[in-house]
Amino acid sequence: MIKIFIDSDIVLDLLAKREPYYIYAAKLFTLADKNKVQSFTSPIVFSNVHYILAKLTSNALSLHSLRKLKTIVKVLLIDEKIIEQSLNSDFKDFEDAIQYYTAINSGIKFIITRNKTDYKKSKIAVCTADEFLKMHESIFS
Repeated sequence: MIKIFIDSDIVLDLLAKREPYYIYAAKLFTLADKNKVQSFTSPIVFSNVHYILAKLTSNALSLHSLRKLKTIVKVLLIDEKIIEQSLNSDFKDFEDAIQYYTAINSGIKFIITRNKTDYKKSKIAVCTADEFLKMHESIFS
């Protein structure tokens, strides 16, 4: 089964129903919910999403949404090795480096994000939700 790392912007597209990206995020999470892909993220994503979603809605609604999300997405560990790799990387954005090395160290082959330019130096595939859905459909249909 394909393992995917889902970045903050994709989670926000789903939970905040941000158009025009919501439909792609919803379809991506449906694949995960139906066990057609294994979805992963990091604690940083949960923290970032909660911060933004709580401002858009409320603390209670944000936490409720994240609890539901947690039933679909596995949260990966960030350890000293990942921080060391991130500190010594060429990534311009430290947070993106952490996300990248979290995915790499967990054997994940795809990072799903809307900010592909943040992962220019990636050695694994980086794509938008729409791109991943098209690729997945062409392989598995």
